[in-house]
Amino acid sequence: MNNIESTPRKGCSLALTLAVALSLTVALNTSPAMAHGDKAASTRVVKEQKPWGIAGDLAMAKRTVTISMDDKMRFTPDTLSFKQGETVRFIVKNQGKLLHELVIGTREELDAHAKLMEKFPNMAHDEPYMAHVDPGRQGGLVWTFNRPGDFEFACLVAGHFAAGMKGRIKVAAR
Repeated sequence: MNNIESTPRKGCSLALTLAVALSLTVALNTSPAMAHGDKAASTRVVKEQKPWGIAGDLAMAKRTVTISMDDKMRFTPDTLSFKQGETVRFIVKNQGKLLHELVIGTREELDAHAKLMEKFPNMAHDEPYMAHVDPGRQGGLVWTFNRPGDFEFACLVAGHFAAGMKGRIKVAAR
């Protein structure tokens, strides 16, 4: 009788184990979050209104801006101007030997995020207003500046923001 009872349990246990393994594999491979330098597992963009705009559609971009980053902790150019409603494609080139990123936001948001990155340098994060770029590579993002104001961009890799790796964005009202 023990032999008969144990057979279904083993089969059930194997099926349950396979189901759990499959679920974990799917969950881990579809996570949109990524750590600095990791490759995104998903290209899905969540459009969330921010004070500095919203994720844009590439087909709507009428302008492309190329920004270079380097190990001198500088962006070139470091000052940008746009019109309210403008959708911009950013091409971000890392000309250094270190990982860099471009993150768009308000000064307050960037200050808070930089402090978090100092405490947790390997914190996983990926948002449509960020581009993490490996050394010698290029990345990009598309952003719609649908609100006027003065905003900034920065590299928030631990220590880079404090070293002055930041720039300014002016969005003029329509």
